[in-house]
Amino acid sequence: MFAVIQTGGKQYNVTENDTLKVEKLAGAVGDKVKLDVLLVSDGNKTVAGTPTVKGAEVVAEILAHGKGDKVVVYKYKPKKNERKKQGHRQPWTEIKIVSVKM
Repeated sequence: MFAVIQTGGKQYNVTENDTLKVEKLAGAVGDKVKLDVLLVSDGNKTVAGTPTVKGAEVVAEILAHGKGDKVVVYKYKPKKNERKKQGHRQPWTEIKIVSVKM
């Protein structure tokens, strides 16, 4: 059985026991979160939601929080002595899919 979930503005194809990094979710390590289900299939029957599937549930456990690699943004205008260096590290959450129910 698999499902297509949506979190952080992105969609992911997941099955039970999958681990993946998603945009930062609220909650502490060890907490369980429910995710929006857009599509669910058990091999024989596929149900697509409008926009979500009623009665379908995907539960995930938060394993870790962290930050991604640094992205450096450097703005420069020649002959104007104008320079600006800025860095950014995108926060993420690692989750493990505990159950997928139709």
